[in-house]
Amino acid sequence: MSSTAELIANNASYVAGFAKGGLPLPPAKKVAVLACMDARLDPAKALGLQEGDAHVIRNAGGVATDDALRSLVISQRLLGTEEVILVHHTDCGMETFSDDAVKDQILADTGLRPSFALEAFPKAEDDVKQTAARIKASPFVPHKNIRGFVYEVETGRLREVPLG
Repeated sequence: MSSTAELIANNASYVAGFAKGGLPLPPAKKVAVLACMDARLDPAKALGLQEGDAHVIRNAGGVATDDALRSLVISQRLLGTEEVILVHHTDCGMETFSDDAVKDQILADTGLRPSFALEAFPKAEDDVKQTAARIKASPFVPHKNIRGFVYEVETGRLREVPLG
C-alpha cells in the first residue's frame, strides 16, 4: 500500500470521531501561524493548538512570500485573525543552498529556469526578522501584532527572536 493510500484509509477513524456539524469558521484564538513545512515541525503540537484555534500557513522556510501574504490578508481581513506567529526552525534545509545554484540545476535538468524566488536564507533567526519586516511593510495586512520564533528540532523548544 502506498503512503497516500494508507493516509487516506486513516481518514475513516478520523471521521468516526469527528464533531458533527464541524467548527465555526473564524479561528477561535484569532491567530495565524506562518511556519516552515518541515515534517519535524508540528505547529499545532508545538503551540498546543486544537482544530479550529488558528490558521496555519506553511511553506518552505515559513517565508512571507506573496502567497503567504495573500493568506494572511484573507485570514485577517475576512476571517478575524489579529495576531501572527512566525515559526522557523533549526537545521533548516533552506540554510543549505543558494537560489541561483538550485535554479541553475533546474535549468540544466528541464531547460527552464524558475521565475519564482526559492527564498533560501543563511540563518533562521535573521529570516524570522526578514519575514516579520515583510509582513509589517505590507499595506494589505492590517494587524501587525507579530511574534517570531525558532523551533529547536533537537528539543522541541520555541526560542523567541526579538523583532525590535
